[in-house]
Amino acid sequence: MASPVSIASAPNQPTDIRDHGISFAEAVRVWARVAALSFGGPAGQIAVMHRILVEEKRWIGETRFLHALNYCMLLPGPEAQQLAVYIGWLLHKAKGGLVAGVLFVLPGAIAIMALSWIYAIFGNVGAVQALFFGLKAAVLAIVLEAVLRIGRRALKNNVMVGLAAAAFIALFFFHVPFPLVILAAGVIGFVGGRAGWASFVSGNGHGKVGGKQVADADTALGEGVPAHARPSVSWSLKIAGVFLALWLVPVVGLLAMFGQGNVFTDIAIFFSKMAMVTFGGAYAVLAYVAQQGVEHYGWLKPGEMLDGLGMAETTPGPLIMVTQFVGFMGAYRAHGSLNPLLAGTLGGLLTTWVTFVPCFLWIFLGAPFMETMRSNKALSAALSTITAAVVGVILNLAIWFALHVLFQELREVHGFGVTVDVPVLSSVNMPSLVLTLGALVAVFRFKIGMLTVLAGCSILGLLYGVASGSI
Repeated sequence: MASPVSIASAPNQPTDIRDHGISFAEAVRVWARVAALSFGGPAGQIAVMHRILVEEKRWIGETRFLHALNYCMLLPGPEAQQLAVYIGWLLHKAKGGLVAGVLFVLPGAIAIMALSWIYAIFGNVGAVQALFFGLKAAVLAIVLEAVLRIGRRALKNNVMVGLAAAAFIALFFFHVPFPLVILAAGVIGFVGGRAGWASFVSGNGHGKVGGKQVADADTALGEGVPAHARPSVSWSLKIAGVFLALWLVPVVGLLAMFGQGNVFTDIAIFFSKMAMVTFGGAYAVLAYVAQQGVEHYGWLKPGEMLDGLGMAETTPGPLIMVTQFVGFMGAYRAHGSLNPLLAGTLGGLLTTWVTFVPCFLWIFLGAPFMETMRSNKALSAALSTITAAVVGVILNLAIWFALHVLFQELREVHGFGVTVDVPVLSSVNMPSLVLTLGALVAVFRFKIGMLTVLAGCSILGLLYGVASGSI
């Protein structure tokens, strides 16, 4: 066995390793509590973890928490779930990471599956349609708020503003593939950071997360590096082999059994690709998923992606769990010889599997090497540039959603080498416009919480359904 490569003696890395005294059973209870409270998207989920793990339990300190968060932001996938995996692994090795990560996903997976069944069975019922009519307006307001929230953090200078604008133009006007936009942003940032250009290296990363800052030395884990958290070539090869097999063997098996063009094969391949390029969180990739799911695969109708996002917004867990709804509806509609609900269930579970198994791989494989990346300015610059580009990506998502929520008819306009969908103004959906404006006022003017806005718009949607006679 190869000897571990110690990083405990690296600069600023204490060598005093303490027994943190946190039992595995207690950790399971705490991770279940974190999972049950993980509403509000990644910002809310990270804040919940900070409050419980740093401020309340004092298991991990502020510096270590932020260092782990910055590492997770470098990775594709939901950063909040990966942060849970990382801290669970740091405290209780691989079993701790597995429990933390699975529990973080489980409540949302169960809730979205149940809602998908209800949607498939009762989706054409007037009450259900009215409920999701209201949800769409709230979700649109929340996505627009995400553009501003992330933009305030990420667009720190004119270069970052320009990169965000370039990302939006590339996606909206030229339909450049989302993965290519993210890759280009990362390369630009890495080169800029490596060259030491001020616009790329100043002020990268997150600021403080919570109101109470706890020093690493005052926590159960302390400042030391546990033995299992030091890089080992043998561990890296072993863990990579295990999780690559768990991830890719089902994909290859489906391809061998059914070939290309089968809905399950398409789901496995498409969402496996998504697992490798979902930088910047769920909002960043949803426009691409929606466009592919609607226009290329025919799994969804345009408005249904917003319905799925409304489900994910109102249930615990990562927002990227909306992909389970996409996989469910795709397999439900292309069920072949299977019962439609059984096919949908299998499609949803397959989507969740290929979406989240890679998250464990990225953490277990890369976390032991994380300390060596702490002062890497080029990687930090790549992260900042990707985050800036994500602002443009989410703006594209917001406009795509707005066009399909507020207008009943779109038409393609061609010119100057681009193709753009523009709304037919006479087809404006006035009730939806009024409800959306109300949601925007609630979010931006009165700072009303996300769940309250979602619930309020849903109730108003139901009332409109009753008044219009559709219920």
